[in-house]
Amino acid sequence: MAAYVNETLGRYSDLLYGTALGVYILAMLMFLIALGMQSTNKKAFAEVAVADRELVGAAAGSTAGSVPIAGDRTPGRIAGPERKLRRPRAAVLSAAAYPVVFVGIAAQIASIVLRGLATERMPWGNMFEFISLTCAAVVVGGLVALRKAEYRPLMGVVLVPVSLMMFIAGKWLYAQAAPVVPSLKSYWLAIHVSVISISSGILLVSGVLSLLFLARERWPERTDFLPPAAAMDRVAYKCVVVAFPLFGLGVVFGAIWAESAWGRFWGWDPKEVVSFIAWIVYAAYLHARATAGWRTAAAWINVAGFATLLFNLFAINLVVSGLHSYAGVS
Repeated sequence: MAAYVNETLGRYSDLLYGTALGVYILAMLMFLIALGMQSTNKKAFAEVAVADRELVGAAAGSTAGSVPIAGDRTPGRIAGPERKLRRPRAAVLSAAAYPVVFVGIAAQIASIVLRGLATERMPWGNMFEFISLTCAAVVVGGLVALRKAEYRPLMGVVLVPVSLMMFIAGKWLYAQAAPVVPSLKSYWLAIHVSVISISSGILLVSGVLSLLFLARERWPERTDFLPPAAAMDRVAYKCVVVAFPLFGLGVVFGAIWAESAWGRFWGWDPKEVVSFIAWIVYAAYLHARATAGWRTAAAWINVAGFATLLFNLFAINLVVSGLHSYAGVS
């Protein structure tokens, strides 16, 4: 008997997927504009600070008995147009964009759930579904890691790869809601793939932050709209500390599933090899990050891990022939 698929729920799932992508793009643009405005605000604040110093100097040179004229501006009492700088427009726009992301992640999670209900299985049985789950993990990881107000505009940069991956998945890797192949009908599908996807999503957030850290160090004047380099490096490190053991567990779970499905724990399949290489790269990052004077080198290693994850996600699944190629997951 053929497996039952609820086509109506499948269509609603696809509709919510497109909605999530559209909302992410909107939030991304709002955050990126806020980032650009931060540089302008900093320059404006610098101009006000110079004007205040000049006023202080003028006040110091005046006689003690002089009376301040109407409209006198002193530090801490900025009048006129400068008063708006106390509530930067960048902060307002960033605060408005933050809840927009929650709308997007709600739509995407609903899309994932509906696809699971439509197919009566775990909704990450093909490349399209796996990318959707991984992107959801990236967004949730970004919302948690960048929850402080000073970091929130960086969500715009995080949403760039999310939007690209979701567009690619929806345009070229889309698969209609359908049952999975027999070899994936295992409870390990729920365990192994979900752990790998969640950990990969958090690691991708860390990779984006390390890229921004390197840019901040390399071009400090051109990237003055970004938070301090040390702060971004610290958040990137915390992401890897959380995701690294999860990723390791995912690799172990995959080996156990391989023994159950194929009769061996390790077979030098391309997916297995690159996943293990990625784990080694992140282990090297943690070691380098804990070594004094290696912050920049550690960031480059983290970027290498970021590239390895993307290579494992697309090139290994779609180009290289292997045991994992039939489904595009693991």
